[in-house]
Amino acid sequence: MTYSLRRSALTLFLLLLTLAMAPLPSSAAGRDRIEAFLTTTGFDVALESIALSSASAPQMLGIDPDGFGSDWARLTEEVFDTEDMHETAVSILEQTLRDEALLHAVEFYASDLGQRLVEAENASHMLDDDEAKQQQGQEIVAELIKDGSHRVESLKRMNRAIDSSGTALRALQEIQLRFLLAASASGVIDLQLDADQLRLMMRQNETSMRQALQLSALAGAAYTYQDFSDADVNAYADALEQPLMQEVYELLNAVQYEIMAMKFEILATRMADLHPAQDI
Repeated sequence: MTYSLRRSALTLFLLLLTLAMAPLPSSAAGRDRIEAFLTTTGFDVALESIALSSASAPQMLGIDPDGFGSDWARLTEEVFDTEDMHETAVSILEQTLRDEALLHAVEFYASDLGQRLVEAENASHMLDDDEAKQQQGQEIVAELIKDGSHRVESLKRMNRAIDSSGTALRALQEIQLRFLLAASASGVIDLQLDADQLRLMMRQNETSMRQALQLSALAGAAYTYQDFSDADVNAYADALEQPLMQEVYELLNAVQYEIMAMKFEILATRMADLHPAQDI
């Protein structure tokens, strides 16, 4: 799956916190079913791929990770521990994912088309060369437009279904904000702006950033689903637009992005303990 948050990360964090503190609903799925759900839908691999996002952390701070030598690889492996992220996701989903929504998603992703989609999405998630994926995706999109193909609109339809309320940008902004503030508080960077000033600066760049995200999502989808027929892509778009699937995605997106935000905050704090590598 391509996971994008459908509400702001902060709002969803508060929602998840409230749900986590509430009594377990009788209709919530059990742990074994959650584990099976994660495997069937491929969300377990999407969680693992969060670790790859750590590569962008130093760039946000204007720091060269190579300067930390092997310490950087060790730190990111410790912070983005896949078992820990998996356990966090399962704990939240146990209390928030309704049986009806779980069964609806599993029914689709357990189908022949669903499993082929999961296989392609898993491979795409774990591809660490995102630049190459984007380049190839852009070339595919350009060729489709040149040929007058309707597939581009189908891919856009898929992306709109995944982020139906169009707030993925705010979620990413919140993650970046929390990371920068944590880095500043731990002394990794000397941040001259407070939280409100950072939010204002981000809002001023929203138009260009939203366009960049949409183009990136389109290229990513074109690359990931390049071996699927137009009928398959349209069938997937139909499935993503179903209310129960929208419910599933809203929750999975919230879980993934909140885990990412928490891990980036921890990473920022732990970076204060790193020391630049020295040539021997």
